[in-house]
Amino acid sequence: MARVDELRLMAKVAQLYYEKGLRQTDIADQLDISQATISRLLKRAQQEEIVRISVSTPLGAYTELENDLETTYGLKEAIVVDCVSNDDQILRDIGSAAAYYLETTLKQNEVIGISSWSSSLLATVEAMRPLPRQLGARVIQILGGVGNPSAEYHAVHLVRKLAVLVQGEATFLAAPGVVGSAEARQIYLQEQYVREAIAQFEHVTLALVGIGSIEPSRLLASSGNVFSPQELEVLREQGAVGDICLRFFDANGVPVQTPASERVIGMELDQLRKVRRSVGIAGGERKLAAIRGALRGHFINVLITDLYTARALLASSADSVANAADKRAH
Repeated sequence: MARVDELRLMAKVAQLYYEKGLRQTDIADQLDISQATISRLLKRAQQEEIVRISVSTPLGAYTELENDLETTYGLKEAIVVDCVSNDDQILRDIGSAAAYYLETTLKQNEVIGISSWSSSLLATVEAMRPLPRQLGARVIQILGGVGNPSAEYHAVHLVRKLAVLVQGEATFLAAPGVVGSAEARQIYLQEQYVREAIAQFEHVTLALVGIGSIEPSRLLASSGNVFSPQELEVLREQGAVGDICLRFFDANGVPVQTPASERVIGMELDQLRKVRRSVGIAGGERKLAAIRGALRGHFINVLITDLYTARALLASSADSVANAADKRAH
């Protein structure tokens, strides 16, 4: 076939497909050409620039920013939410985005691990709609939820409501997130229901976690599952910038171990790294260093955050690269 004839056929096929809206099978029947040839011609039409496809990004969507975050931090997915610079509004907006993410990505027989005492996770569950079908899902509490009775309600509510929304079974971790001593922790770990819940951590396929700064949130502080000011000071001295499930790490994502670590009942950071989808839902200036540390430690592979935090995460990464280049030059 002469090149001009092939180009003419490409243009005809492209017009029928993109402008007339015909299916490839219909075009194949109309032109007496195989569907495989139609598919090949459509690809060639793009290569020859007969067809130019452009994506018009709607207002409030930041796909390029999300792609940059994914590339910079090695994420499966980043979701950036446009919102005002207000902590309460950020919580609601990223919670709504996280709810939609769950509604559209939950898979059959998913084992969902969810942390306790997280305002962002509470906002997510409150924004979520019930799934229209059963998926055989299970919901596992991955951080102890026993604490102050008025605050403990939030931890139980979080796990139970998510299980209802996904039409799944709930497994509660019937222990505090922080106990009084390492010896007390060992006693709790001997309890049958605590043992059985922790044994399920290895089967979690989707982990939902908040990311905390050194200073505990209002919800966490009210639960009673907090470390003393002296213990927090030791963590700061060791370089800790944040935590996931009360497991602390430094600015480079290296876990920080102190005697306080032996008092936590919940998922370990190494376990979290192995989860197929570990979703961090967090935002706001107060948590920037913690989110950055969590990303560098690869404790999460999906991040749902706000626009301001996303830009700051990329700016700090660019600064780090520039500083490293300066050091090598000198």
